[in-house]
Amino acid sequence: MLFTLTLHRRLAGLSLAAMACLLLSAPAEAQWKWRDSRGQIHISDIPPPRDVPEKDVLQRPEVAVRKPAPPPVAAASVPAAAAAPAKAPVDAELEERKRKAEQDQVARAKADEQRAAAVRKDNCQRAREQLATLDSGQRIARIKADGEREILDDEARAKEARRAREAIASECR
Repeated sequence: MLFTLTLHRRLAGLSLAAMACLLLSAPAEAQWKWRDSRGQIHISDIPPPRDVPEKDVLQRPEVAVRKPAPPPVAAASVPAAAAAPAKAPVDAELEERKRKAEQDQVARAKADEQRAAAVRKDNCQRAREQLATLDSGQRIARIKADGEREILDDEARAKEARRAREAIASECR
């Protein structure tokens, strides 16, 4: 029972760490690649220094070409539907990526919650079985760390029963 709780905590910690890594590993927007005077190749999101010749710039970032804004028109002559600017293709693609990322995040959160619920259900069932065994009155032995068998006395049995009831209270919601 204790092992399952510890395992649950470890899985929760690992899943949080994995989500943080995924969120922090977003690709860089702009990539410059150039060769310096010593022949070393540099890759950065910052343009090369001005003293680097144009022939040594190996890669430039792709720049999205934006259309110039249309000239302003009087508000009274433009209908309300036409007044709203149309989204640029880059903005539409960005919105689609954001929407997909949000859906993926919701799906991951739902899957994590389902896994946590399954672990809670399993812990609940084990705690109930443990309590039923303790309440049955039969003799219970456990193996100590040094490999020796230990028979539970009334005090140890009461302590274990209390722990099982606490687990049932926390896991069986």
